[in-house]
Amino acid sequence: MMRSRYLLTFALLALLHTVGSTAEVLVEAESFEQHGGWQLDTQFITEMGSPYLLAHGLGRPVEDATTEFKMDEAGEYTVWVRTYDWVARWDATGSPGRFKIRIGNQELANDLGIAGKDWSWHRAGQVKLTAGTHSMQLQDLTGFDGRCDSIYLTTDATQEPDNSSEMLSPFRRRLLGIEHPVEIKQGYDLVVVGGGYSGMGAAISAARMGCKVALIQDRGVLGGNGSSEVRVWAMGHIRRGKYPRIGEIIEEFADSATKSPGRAEEFGDAHKEEVVRSEKNIDLFLNHHAFRLSKEGDAIESVDAIDTRTNAVRRFEGALFADCTGHGTLGYLAEADWNMTPGGRMGMSNMWTWDEVGAETSFPETPWALPLNMADFPYPRDHHGQWFWESGFDQDPLGDAEGIRDWNLRAVYGAFNAMKNGDGAAEHRDAVLTWIAYIGGPRESRRLTGDVVLTQQDIVNKREFPDGCVPSTWSIDLHYPKEQYAQKFPDNPFISIAEHDRRIDRQYGYPVPYRCFYSRSIPNLFMAGRCISVTHEALGTTRVMKTCGMMGEVVGKAASLCTQHECQPRDVYQDHLSELIQLLELPGKAFRETVTSPITVPDDALPKAGPYGPETLGTASLPGVVVDDRQADLKGKWTEGDGLKGFVGSGYRYASANSGAQAVFTLKATEAGQFQVRISWLPHENRGDHVSVSVLQATQAPLATTVNMRKPAAEDGFAKLTTLELKKGDVVKVVIDSADAGGTVHIDAAQLLPVKK
Repeated sequence: MMRSRYLLTFALLALLHTVGSTAEVLVEAESFEQHGGWQLDTQFITEMGSPYLLAHGLGRPVEDATTEFKMDEAGEYTVWVRTYDWVARWDATGSPGRFKIRIGNQELANDLGIAGKDWSWHRAGQVKLTAGTHSMQLQDLTGFDGRCDSIYLTTDATQEPDNSSEMLSPFRRRLLGIEHPVEIKQGYDLVVVGGGYSGMGAAISAARMGCKVALIQDRGVLGGNGSSEVRVWAMGHIRRGKYPRIGEIIEEFADSATKSPGRAEEFGDAHKEEVVRSEKNIDLFLNHHAFRLSKEGDAIESVDAIDTRTNAVRRFEGALFADCTGHGTLGYLAEADWNMTPGGRMGMSNMWTWDEVGAETSFPETPWALPLNMADFPYPRDHHGQWFWESGFDQDPLGDAEGIRDWNLRAVYGAFNAMKNGDGAAEHRDAVLTWIAYIGGPRESRRLTGDVVLTQQDIVNKREFPDGCVPSTWSIDLHYPKEQYAQKFPDNPFISIAEHDRRIDRQYGYPVPYRCFYSRSIPNLFMAGRCISVTHEALGTTRVMKTCGMMGEVVGKAASLCTQHECQPRDVYQDHLSELIQLLELPGKAFRETVTSPITVPDDALPKAGPYGPETLGTASLPGVVVDDRQADLKGKWTEGDGLKGFVGSGYRYASANSGAQAVFTLKATEAGQFQVRISWLPHENRGDHVSVSVLQATQAPLATTVNMRKPAAEDGFAKLTTLELKKGDVVKVVIDSADAGGTVHIDAAQLLPVKK
């Protein structure tokens, strides 16, 4: 019974065929029972036709991957392995990805991963096998990213296997026995493809509004770039703007990383999965790669996804679909209108970390990596190779993503080789390489076209759209090769620089219109994430993860209206926009059993944030007369900030001591009475400890004092300067000066607070 599973299921994807006198078996590497230290890599299925196993050991050979397979016929078998030398395309010296195959107690003669610039079949050797069950091991020899797709055994020594890069080619289908119909998954109101922040937001939002949802993710974890695999901290402010309830769902699962790259545990992969699985209306399908679809007319009917561990194919039928892939993959398969900037595109990052262990360590020489000296890259002083380790500018982000990733790996290994074996060796005797992202963090590829294509000018000019909803608070952040590091490799630089257009309201945010979140040409297709309908420049602000997640929240609520009214995404804008706005004003934890059931707001719903977010104080909510720093008269150079939380309004400003900076707050009494004159700041160790403050009023003696901005102003954030008796209309000026401040001067707000009698 135990052995029959190899013929009746796809657990090992190994099936024996006899054609005439030839016996043959195909074993897919991803189906090995134990992956050992090898990693399942599913990023490049579209390019090379299959998932594969990757020996990503950072220069230390990884533990063997092992499995068993059954042979019904004894004989002498030629063993072929689909692999290649991953640095050969650059004619690099050496073969870093060497590995071997062992079957039973027989190690096959040939090293693998030592030849070929493209994926192809390589002869591993010959082995005599008896009928029965045998073990197989992948033995990594280097730890430097050897890769194995499939192993083919045949008694015909002259028969080289078919090398098609087609997904589930006829050769593979025949040998794996998967000619039978696919498994049908029916009854979904919304099928979401992509399990990053946008896909999670869409799935959870739709499910809580009563939709039956399938969430399809091609990796084993959720979060996309915000997972432990890529470790980009989630940016973009949430819970603010026109509809500050948007973002409450994202807050439930967003990472807590304090750096980028962060530590694996900071990204909470298990917590993300738990949040999704707790929704009874969501069916989650991890390790499923969507690769084809069917349509009726222009509308999508179903999406087929392959299980990247077993090659089983499942068909997901639904009324609505959401492309949250980042690459616009679903839209592309559906022949939707799309665009990709031909030149000046941003690239892909593979971040990395290293540490010091207090004892001398060694690292293998890497003649195949980029030949770097310490001057060729920015020194990772915080032990972090951060976001700017980025390449692939204007390379093919879809057809050659593997090449972009591999160039990034060569750059990182070359840098660490310079630190350990090159001109940085004396300083790095105890350095160890601790992590490199083998899953790439892409920034830009296809963008699907909606009824509105948002532009940079729309954003900086604050163009109002009636359906503006998701607040985009990141600056327009576009990446280009950094010139000083691009000289050695001008054709493919690997260090980037960010250029920012900061004409963005970083606190309230620009409301991105709903019409950017559905396709203009595929009537039942939503999109959320970096493949929405924007220009290249506008992508610079909308692409960060928390912003993408909020797009998903809007898509999920719109999908519930489509289901309720049996209509399409465009109809929500044309006929049901007021209903969508009502849903956007609900707490993120609000739910209903079906799309027609009453809505329940649970007791643990978050309090509604203000237009500038939950960590800010709105001037309208404060007693008395409050003037924000944005309304002050400023002299000299002041820098805007929002990193310290608890500020009034949309941020604060700061200036260096003795810089000539001065701020004047003008307060006008709205009634007669006694008032405290107060100011607010946020404490920090670099703030001035004797900042000069003056209070001026035309009929009363001026007050000159100093405040210590290294300490909190008071329990409620405001420090009292003086008390004045004022008439209605009297004007008070508060002057804060940088002269002799003893540190940075901080301004946030000034207040006239009525004294209670």
